[in-house]
Amino acid sequence: MIHTIEDLALGAIELPPDQRLTLANRILASIEPNEEPSIDVAWSIEIRERIRKYDMGEARCIPASEVFAEIDQHLSR
Repeated sequence: MIHTIEDLALGAIELPPDQRLTLANRILASIEPNEEPSIDVAWSIEIRERIRKYDMGEARCIPASEVFAEIDQHLSR
């Protein structure tokens, strides 16, 4: 029987990578709020619109390195 989080973590680390990923997904899923179909539909529409704008050259794209640098700068204030 597992008595502490540390014991659990040590046991989990010994699992093969695919099983660790499955375990991590199950743990994360257990704390996610219930799915809302309307939210999923809204996100699907938003994603398609963003892709359309990107494909049409209408989107202003910023390299991820710049985005992360700006976040780092903001968080270090």
